[in-house]
Amino acid sequence: MKATRLAYQKHGFIFLLMAIALIGCKNSHDENASAKGKPKELNAEAYIAVPQPFSSELAASGSLIANEEIDIHPEISGRVTGIYFKEGCHVRKGQLLVQLFDGEIKAQIQKLKSQQKLQQNILNRQEELLKIGGISKQDYETTETQIASINADIAYAEAQLRSTRIIAPFDGTIGIRSISEGAVISPATVISALQQTHQLKIDFNVPEQYLKSINIGNTVHFSVSGRTDTLTGKIAAIDAGAEAGTRTVKVRAIVPNKDSKLIAGSFANVIIPIKSEADAILIPSQAVIPTTKEKKVARIKNGKVDMAVVKLGQRTSDKVEILQGLAAGDTIILTGLMQAKPGMDVKVTRLRS
Repeated sequence: MKATRLAYQKHGFIFLLMAIALIGCKNSHDENASAKGKPKELNAEAYIAVPQPFSSELAASGSLIANEEIDIHPEISGRVTGIYFKEGCHVRKGQLLVQLFDGEIKAQIQKLKSQQKLQQNILNRQEELLKIGGISKQDYETTETQIASINADIAYAEAQLRSTRIIAPFDGTIGIRSISEGAVISPATVISALQQTHQLKIDFNVPEQYLKSINIGNTVHFSVSGRTDTLTGKIAAIDAGAEAGTRTVKVRAIVPNKDSKLIAGSFANVIIPIKSEADAILIPSQAVIPTTKEKKVARIKNGKVDMAVVKLGQRTSDKVEILQGLAAGDTIILTGLMQAKPGMDVKVTRLRS
């Protein structure tokens, strides 16, 4: 009997211990759940967005090209009888460069003019006969047609004669010739190259998103190899559309070159001023949180984390311009961005300027 009572007491003590353990586990679970439901405080460095002057620039690679440039070809085939330019020298518009043999064409013109004179005399006699009915009107009109045909042949021959004189179409510097006197040349023959270089052009490509910031008349800066100074030009033309492959737009600037120190064909590093603002908002680039669809910035609002969707502008080496989403005076979180959650309390450990 006594042993039975001791057994019951022992079992009751064990059940009591188990109940205490279960209650303790439940309280611990509730405390953990309560701790998990409450956001932790974020210790972070911050930055205050303040308006500041900002000038943005775009770098591009360009090429210097002549203001005007052509390869000189003859319009007709013929034998070269005279070369009237010196290689590498300046020539004037209308100056005779090359003369082709023209004796045959001149003889043909003389023959045609003799035929024209004869037919004109016949026409004059036929006109008198027509008045008295001594000739039919058809014969008179036939002679008129023959004269018109001869006049057309004379005009064509005179055009051929003008083509034997190869002249400079504009002022410029002529290059090295590839022909000699006595050579028979054709329209496929390149006689020489002619360049006008008192002013040059720079062609460069600009990404299409910057096109609205570029206008005709804007100044660009550029440098070329072999010179340490920075030169300037003015935008003269913007292409009508973007290239499908690169999504860039061709832009052309005009550069003065009166001293002829710049050479067409040179490579140029071009700097294009995009815009200048007195009150731009710039923040450190590290503060921007990229997502699949948009860019976000974690700011402090009423002591808590607030995620703001932003639109980015130009970049510098360490900052980025904010076009939309932030206002002057906003405090931006710089560190601990991986742990930052909306609504989390924030303690600023350091305020950067």
